[in-house]
Amino acid sequence: MSHRGRTGGPGPGTNDEVDVTRPAQPLIGRSELVAGLEQTLQTGQSRFVLLSGPPGIGSSTLAEHLARRHDGPVLRATAAEWEAEQTGTLLDQLFPGLPTSNPLVTAAELVARLAPRTVLVIHDAQFGDLDSLRALASAQRHHPEAALRVVATSTSGDRRASAEVLDLLPRIATDAPRIPPLDAAQISELAAARGVALHPSMAERLRRHTLGRPRPAVQLLTELPRATWSQFEPTLPAPAAVQALVREGLETCTPSARGFAEATAVLGNDAPVRNVMSLAELDGEPLPLMDEATAAGLVALAPRGLTYVSPPDPMVRAAVLTVLGPARRAALQRRAAELVDDPVRSVRLLVAASPVPDADVAGRLEALAGERAAEGAWGTAATLLSDASRLTDDPQHQQALITRAVDALIGAGDVFRATALIPEVESIRETPLRDAVLGYLAMVRGRAAEAGSRLRRAWDIVNTDREPETAALICQRYVLDALCRYDGRDLVLWADRAIELAGPNTPTAVEAEAIRGLGLAATGNVAQGQHHYDALTARLRHGAQWQRATMARGWINLITDRVDDARVDFESSIPTAYLGGSARISLWARAWLARVQFLTGEWNEALATVREAMDMQERTGILVTGPLLLWTAAAVHALRGEFPEAEEVLLKSATGAGDYQIMRVPSQLARAHAAEARADSDGVLRALYPLTRPSPSASTDEPGHWPWQDMYAHALVLLGRLDEAGEFLVPHEELAAKRGHASMRARLAAARGRLHGARGDVASASASFDEALELISALPMRYDQARINFSYGQTLRRLRRRARADVVLSAARDGFAAMGATTYVERCDRELKAGGVHRTRPEPTADALTPQEESVTRLVARGLSNKEVAAELFLSSKTVQYHLTRVYAKLGIRSRAELAARSDFGLPQQD
Repeated sequence: MSHRGRTGGPGPGTNDEVDVTRPAQPLIGRSELVAGLEQTLQTGQSRFVLLSGPPGIGSSTLAEHLARRHDGPVLRATAAEWEAEQTGTLLDQLFPGLPTSNPLVTAAELVARLAPRTVLVIHDAQFGDLDSLRALASAQRHHPEAALRVVATSTSGDRRASAEVLDLLPRIATDAPRIPPLDAAQISELAAARGVALHPSMAERLRRHTLGRPRPAVQLLTELPRATWSQFEPTLPAPAAVQALVREGLETCTPSARGFAEATAVLGNDAPVRNVMSLAELDGEPLPLMDEATAAGLVALAPRGLTYVSPPDPMVRAAVLTVLGPARRAALQRRAAELVDDPVRSVRLLVAASPVPDADVAGRLEALAGERAAEGAWGTAATLLSDASRLTDDPQHQQALITRAVDALIGAGDVFRATALIPEVESIRETPLRDAVLGYLAMVRGRAAEAGSRLRRAWDIVNTDREPETAALICQRYVLDALCRYDGRDLVLWADRAIELAGPNTPTAVEAEAIRGLGLAATGNVAQGQHHYDALTARLRHGAQWQRATMARGWINLITDRVDDARVDFESSIPTAYLGGSARISLWARAWLARVQFLTGEWNEALATVREAMDMQERTGILVTGPLLLWTAAAVHALRGEFPEAEEVLLKSATGAGDYQIMRVPSQLARAHAAEARADSDGVLRALYPLTRPSPSASTDEPGHWPWQDMYAHALVLLGRLDEAGEFLVPHEELAAKRGHASMRARLAAARGRLHGARGDVASASASFDEALELISALPMRYDQARINFSYGQTLRRLRRRARADVVLSAARDGFAAMGATTYVERCDRELKAGGVHRTRPEPTADALTPQEESVTRLVARGLSNKEVAAELFLSSKTVQYHLTRVYAKLGIRSRAELAARSDFGLPQQD
């Protein structure tokens, strides 16, 4: 027989009611925890596993999941509050008639009745009677041979539980794992299992509302209409069970304590106690009221001390507001609006108290939205504009407010929340603002053609004299479009138009200024761009607009080889807590920070940055930065020899590479990196060939923006297309010299050195490589330093300068090894072995392979073609065939298949 009582106070409910007859469902977000506990219960030792957590966290579901998966007998019991004082009631459910006169006697009898491999599952152990729990503890302590296995659940924070029991449970537990709350992705998975699709923003909203507890989340997913989950910022209630408990808790309070709890719910988190007392119209000492309301589970003390209080959680607050009823709640909210200092909080209280349109409140909302927009706090501005639209009578003005709210949400980088309002925007009449906003949305999704069409239409129908603000906004959206197209001239042109139309220091003008310097850099005016950002960041100093300008300044610093300064700027502009700073800007900052970390050899950190950014991209729906992030990940994986991971990243990059240059170019560079890591020079040329085609608009040839030119040149040389390589290098070398760009000059000098080496010009090759190393050594670019040393060493070895090659290749190997670039470490080892300078040579025999022959043999045995081996070892295909013919003769074999079969590793048996 199972007894169940109510567990937990008037909070989010009790631990899960579990129907043991139902088949077990996968536990979302708990797989590692379950696997660990299953292993614990199979150790053959006595175990008391205590699964404790707040109400609704899923401890009972977890316990039953373990019980169902156990391959032995399972006995279940459930403690009840009203039986806690009765001796032996808990054990009587497990072993009826068990004597309870003495814990030791009870323990011995319990063990005698215990079948092998039995698991005892005890629910709501916080209400267990002391004698039963003591007997279990004694059985565990005095009869270890019985291998007693207990899985007990307990609700933390339940004030009705005995203090002795709460003290005893953790002392007898051998294992007390933490049960983590679900994150937004797991909440989304939980919803999907119940047929409800949640976009990431809504999943995060539900997570915050339920504190990541699965049971109340499931209750709301079941109780609320499905249309709720596609709305923009719906007001989430408490689950029905929580509402019932809260109503009961309020009814048991004195009128004064109830008023205190109600006022706390209206004011929300971190409400000053003086404001609560004032709103509830209470006099006298607040501490007794705080004690009573806290004991009822309706109020919690804030971490800041006794002077502040909060609702225990969002669901309790929602339940209290529901119990208040519309009229009393609205009256309290209007009075509360006069007490709070935060203007946004104050006006939103008025919104909640306004059941019908209110022009005065709508006007205040719109004005405050303008102030927040001026600071770049677009997320807050969007919420205020959406509120204003609901309180506005004029249909046209209402439509304009909704459209502006969507624009603000996109500016904040919250595409999913913006998408919830798109049906409303698309249903209204066409206006320049509407087209501009829809174009903006297409832009952040990477849809260049749609964005261009929408923006052209918006510009065609706007009247710049009558609607200068809208016209300026369209210009600003064209600025972003030009950045994504990487068209510096267009960018500067539209930025200047936006600034002229909007006027200085307006939000639109500042946004245009924050990007204008990138346009200057893309047209070769890097010094002007740097000066522009130094002045702009000094003027802004803080806030979300400063975030934008600082990110762009970091971009300029990276372009101009000021790597350390770029790192500081990107790290500063990643957080989005700048008065509602933009997730879009944060994504740009993370993408370029990952590039900094790649160049400086911090590859673990680079991958971590990419992972964090990709998580943010999934939450926000911003796709335009995806290929830029994946570029770094693909390069790291390929250089580390993690080719399956690299291929997975390349597939994502190709899928996400839209029509914009800012998406296509990183995707092409990612493929080139992967091909180069495989010594596939043809693949490098295929990947980069589109960048060799002249473009009237895109600024992809400017030094420092996209480092592709040297990769292309190296591939040409390795394939023996020497004249073509020489012709290709000249204009890029001239431009790099004209701009004074150190890292690009170094990369191109290395490519030129390889070309000289391929032509047998030792002096010129050495001079070019020495110049490259001198230029790159002044910069913290460890990857490029190692890469140039490798090319230099490989060239010297071909030119038979083996001693010098050994030194340079050793330096390259050390650099690659420090970064974990196993692909190139292996190549360096092969080159060093082939050079033979430090090799201890046995007495040569007629059939002994030379170092070069060994290198050829190993690569051929791996399945590489002669052409691929030639590219890998910087030899001609004819030379590879010559070495291979000699290898066949020495080893007495006739084919590649026989060569591969010479050992388990496909290599000849050589010392």
